[in-house]
Amino acid sequence: MWDWAIWAALVVAALAVTAALVLLVVRALRAWRQAKDTSRDVVRRLDDFSRKAALVSERLAAANETTTELQGSLDRLRVSLAQLAVLRAALDEVDGTVTRVAAYLPRK
Repeated sequence: MWDWAIWAALVVAALAVTAALVLLVVRALRAWRQAKDTSRDVVRRLDDFSRKAALVSERLAAANETTTELQGSLDRLRVSLAQLAVLRAALDEVDGTVTRVAAYLPRK
């Protein structure tokens, strides 16, 4: 009399086991795909990082060259400013001398 209940319970249990196995397989495949995608993503990001690091290295080298050029320009500027200071001092000396001499010149 209870045979149909036992058979129904066995069918429900078999369906539950089958659904659980299908879910397990689906999740396992999804995890496998994500693992492959993750490894590809890691490799891609490392390549991108390597490319950016090389670009930064090139820019630093260019900045170092520019810094060397700027240092040379600053050295030349310091020399020019020193020459200008000497010339101004000489001009001030001449101006003072001319002013003293002009004091003795007759004016109109």
